[in-house]
Amino acid sequence: MANIKVIIGSSDNMKELEDNSVNLVVTSPPYYNAPFDFPGMFTSYDDYLGLIKRVGKELMRVLAPGRVAIFVTEDVRINGKLYPIVSDLIHIMVYEIGFEYQDKIIWRKPEGYIRISRRSGVLIQHPYPMYYYPDNIYEEIVIFKKPGEFDRTKVPQSIKEKSKIDANKFQVEKWYLSVWDIKNVLPSEKWSKYTAAFPEELAERLIRLYSYYGEIVLDPFLGTGTTCAVAKRLGRNCVGYEIDLELKDAIEERLKVGYGSLFDSDRVEFIIREDAKTLRTKLREEIIRKLNNKKQG
Repeated sequence: MANIKVIIGSSDNMKELEDNSVNLVVTSPPYYNAPFDFPGMFTSYDDYLGLIKRVGKELMRVLAPGRVAIFVTEDVRINGKLYPIVSDLIHIMVYEIGFEYQDKIIWRKPEGYIRISRRSGVLIQHPYPMYYYPDNIYEEIVIFKKPGEFDRTKVPQSIKEKSKIDANKFQVEKWYLSVWDIKNVLPSEKWSKYTAAFPEELAERLIRLYSYYGEIVLDPFLGTGTTCAVAKRLGRNCVGYEIDLELKDAIEERLKVGYGSLFDSDRVEFIIREDAKTLRTKLREEIIRKLNNKKQG
């Protein structure tokens, strides 16, 4: 039986969680004011980094010693300016909060899903030096460890067996490499209409590799609920924070709330806090406006 708790409120205050109570963090924070995902969501880049720092401090508090917090993110280009989100995230988590920088994995998306954009196509129109602007097909999976040691010897053998990783899958799908080839969630797929979701396969690898059956997984930027949906399927408990109240219905559908059988023993609880906001309608209107402007341009 998995226990899932979704808090509709900001994760810069995780008052529902005790110190050292979480075993794994898997998350993808909002991409700073990304034009077709989160346009104008933050007043400034410093405002965005301030949120990352506040949430990071809470992660340091609630994560158990020796366990890891994993961020799936990438730098964002807005109006021609590239914002160094990954390097700033590492600086904040390591040098300002005190995590250890453990690993980085590159998530490479299939080339077939990327068409030549206006940006990269400039070189076709002007085939000369200094007209090169590449299209990005990857994101970075950054892994931070909370100082301390995790005692693997205290994990019961029965739990180890339930958490066992398929060695054949590990080798065939090349999980052992620092570059993972995984198909991204396409704009035409259901969950993309709500927010920039990462694929379930990505969440599954991370949850299998960094947590044991029955442990608690946390996602401080839950979005449509990918992390909790996968954790539930894998027999992990999950806590998710999502500030946008308008995503509650999508999360409920993702977690199959109300769709269970008489034999479904998983428990899903929602808490709506006073700091919940309604963001999706406003963001979607801004995205539609930008798309229309792009077509007209």
